[in-house]
Amino acid sequence: MSNTFGNIYRLTDFGESHGPAIGGVVDGMPAGVSVDFDEIRRWLARRRPGQSTLTTSRKEADEVRFLSGIYEGRTLGTPIGFIIENVDARSADYEELRHKFRPNHADYTYQAKYGIRDYRGGGRASARETAVRVVGGALAMQVLKQHGISVNAYALQVGKATEPDAMEREIRDARAARDTVGAIVGCTVSGIAPGLGEPVFDKLQALLASAMMSINAAKGFDYGSGFDGAACRGSELVDTPFFDADSQKVRMRTNHSGGIQGGISNGEDIYFRVAFKPIATLPQPLEAIDDEFRQCALDLGGRHDPCVVPRAIVVVEAMAAMTVLDAMMMAKAASL
Repeated sequence: MSNTFGNIYRLTDFGESHGPAIGGVVDGMPAGVSVDFDEIRRWLARRRPGQSTLTTSRKEADEVRFLSGIYEGRTLGTPIGFIIENVDARSADYEELRHKFRPNHADYTYQAKYGIRDYRGGGRASARETAVRVVGGALAMQVLKQHGISVNAYALQVGKATEPDAMEREIRDARAARDTVGAIVGCTVSGIAPGLGEPVFDKLQALLASAMMSINAAKGFDYGSGFDGAACRGSELVDTPFFDADSQKVRMRTNHSGGIQGGISNGEDIYFRVAFKPIATLPQPLEAIDDEFRQCALDLGGRHDPCVVPRAIVVVEAMAAMTVLDAMMMAKAASL
């Protein structure tokens, strides 16, 4: 099972939804970085469950405890180990899943792959694991800020709604109907210098796509003109280069390419979209199958999100930040 993300800046994470704790190890963090612990708490607070009526009612403090790699507030360059304790797991809510597989979920596939699974709260397949990614991303972002790079994700669409008030109504309506709803999250990365990414197999957009598609419920990724560009003529998507005398840099008059050309950053903003499916755990009666392959009824309780948007935005930022920092470190290593 692949539990490590990245090449030089690497995050290895561990833990299950209803285990004692989740946690991770960050390797490759540069030495001497002053760690803003309050900023890490703010990132975790954006993902934390139970903070609004639009999310699961599970109450987790999501307080991270660092075990290694930081001394007197500065990184040592050694592995940074940390844990986040699970304090509000209600495993009894999932007893019905001991022998049943939820539709559209990882219950059956985990059983098929490993011959055993932790059914409580989805175990390793739960989005609870993404809190670890947020810590890794928040640490990476503190390095990126030193280089003038920003990462900002935002909700573009929930269901068919594209306006903030309408998107919130979509989530509330889904919850009231004991249903879930899908969404699209956009992200913009600004301040990246040209030259990041590789020309063939490690194209920058491929690295970003891999990172985003590893997030729970992610079903699609595009960047720049993306799928919309398939309906255009080439003449409509030309990004004309010019030399900007003010910045003394090559710029593009438009940015249909989304900041990446030939798999390599061109210095413009990188922007992409991630499509998320409606969350698979539906709080309504469903037809399922059990571990003896018999058809059965499933009416699951528990506490679940009706939509990924309120808590997935910061996860998208975290994965983007780690991807960009890792690409920067790989580019530096290649120039040695």
